[in-house]
Amino acid sequence: MDIKIEKLKNILNGLKSALLAYSGGVDSTFLLKIALKTLGKEKVLAVIASSHTYPEKEKAEAVDLCEILGARYKIIETGELKDENFVKNPKERCYFCKQELFSRLKNIARENDLAYVMDGSNADDLHDFRPGARAKAELGIRSPLQEAGLTKQEIRDFSRDLGLKTWDKPSFACLASRIPYGIRIEPEILNKLEEAENFLSSLGFKQLRVRHHDKLARIELETRDIPKVLQDGLMDKISRKFEELGYTYVTIDLKGYRTGSLNEVLNG
Repeated sequence: MDIKIEKLKNILNGLKSALLAYSGGVDSTFLLKIALKTLGKEKVLAVIASSHTYPEKEKAEAVDLCEILGARYKIIETGELKDENFVKNPKERCYFCKQELFSRLKNIARENDLAYVMDGSNADDLHDFRPGARAKAELGIRSPLQEAGLTKQEIRDFSRDLGLKTWDKPSFACLASRIPYGIRIEPEILNKLEEAENFLSSLGFKQLRVRHHDKLARIELETRDIPKVLQDGLMDKISRKFEELGYTYVTIDLKGYRTGSLNEVLNG
């Protein structure tokens, strides 16, 4: 693992300066920490995207982390919801989103005299369906963690050793990933999903997803948390809240939480 960290530092030194697409998650926070240490504050700029697809809570946490780490940062409003290619929600939706985002980040990097744009993709991401990777390749975006071969668990372990509070933060993906392919991505649906997930978090559930299936909400929790739904009246609380949000049916997915569950239909 130490060899991978040295490789990461060498990659960053080779970049000389960089803009980081920063989400405040486990991976991008670890990369920001190492980049600041390796390149120095003036050679790194974290850019936080603000959008209906990105919850306000996540944006606020990203800002707080930048200030804790002493990083320069900038918040931009992204325009993926103005792109009909994205809104139609094809299986390549991430490509259109990342194409818009990374094109803007490249312009910001040029304006700030930064040599590269980088993101927090890790080695595990190579094994999932990631249409956004095509946009990265087309635009020359670098993924130092992936290039160094660092996995999610290794990044968590190193983050813990560095004292980063994100080391055990739940995995997160944009809210559009909760909507099955072919269903239009509308701000009203995204807002509803954000409120639903915030509600479940307030009940003490940590790693979770709410998948939107028209009038049906499919809740994914870690399998060890599923029995908790039946305790202390939580089932009724959840049902009432989700009905207020407009869902007629509320289900718990017995397979539990898993990344990219909506991609399972692509393999069926």
